[in-house]
Amino acid sequence: MKTRSFVNVAVCSAFWIALAVGVHAADTAVPGWDPNAFRDQSTLEIMTTGPEEGEHWSKLWLVVMDGKLYVRLGDRSYARIQKNTTAPYLKVKVAGKEFDKVRLDETLDMKDKVAAAMADKYFMDILIRHLSHPMTARLTAEPAPPPSSH
Repeated sequence: MKTRSFVNVAVCSAFWIALAVGVHAADTAVPGWDPNAFRDQSTLEIMTTGPEEGEHWSKLWLVVMDGKLYVRLGDRSYARIQKNTTAPYLKVKVAGKEFDKVRLDETLDMKDKVAAAMADKYFMDILIRHLSHPMTARLTAEPAPPPSSH
């Protein structure tokens, strides 16, 4: 009986360890993408591609909460996101690195938390917070597909 209990505990422990390693590996699947390392950065740049204007880089403030990277978009950057031909992906430059496939996901549930974090981090938010911010979003890098061999 004791042996069976020990085996069950060992199997369950191995499962949870494998799951934890797998989740951590999923978070670091893109070399260099580490939101916690970007915490002290003031800005990042996102590249959208418009049907008429082509590529455009926008500079945005950023905050990192719970290991996730968030931005708040003003009217102009939001309009560019709406027309982005590469949606839901963007290119992002942050901390001297460029990431080619970053997913932008609106996070309505984080709007107030991100606004509060922006107010804490940026002195100028005392003015900026009164401007329109139609979108709060989380940025998540995804691995670029391997080059095709054709």
